[in-house]
Amino acid sequence: ISFRRVMDRMTLYICLMVAVVLSDQLLKFYIQQNVPLNVSYEVIPGVLSIGHVRNFGAAWSMWLGQRWLLSIISLVALVIFGYYFKKLYHNWGYGLGFSLLIGGTLGNLLDRLFSGYVVDMFELDLIDFPVFNIADCALTLGVIVILITMLKDDEGII
Repeated sequence: ISFRRVMDRMTLYICLMVAVVLSDQLLKFYIQQNVPLNVSYEVIPGVLSIGHVRNFGAAWSMWLGQRWLLSIISLVALVIFGYYFKKLYHNWGYGLGFSLLIGGTLGNLLDRLFSGYVVDMFELDLIDFPVFNIADCALTLGVIVILITMLKDDEGII
């Protein structure tokens, strides 16, 4: 693989990480400015609402009030994701998956560090599911992409 191809691929992955963080932070800012706290509006009746919720824990309200513990876990996760990204980015599945994980982790970490909570806005009305945000979507998609890549990859992640 040529140096140029490596840099092109690396640039693409870094742009994806930045796009996840920027879109997440911009939507969170918009929601905070335009949707009252703890209010939601139906977008697709019975399916999807957009709201404004402050999450002081993790998914399903686990570890409520554990801002610093969750921040430390996020920092450790970033180191691990960064390590595997650097090791495996040449495989597009791992590069894509770890780019999404890094972007999603950074998006929620920024909230925790600067606000003390994570802003969530997407509500699935058709099922009982926690309110979530773009960073959470990126994290979920990143895990799915990595799992699919692992199933198809002979080398494995470890």
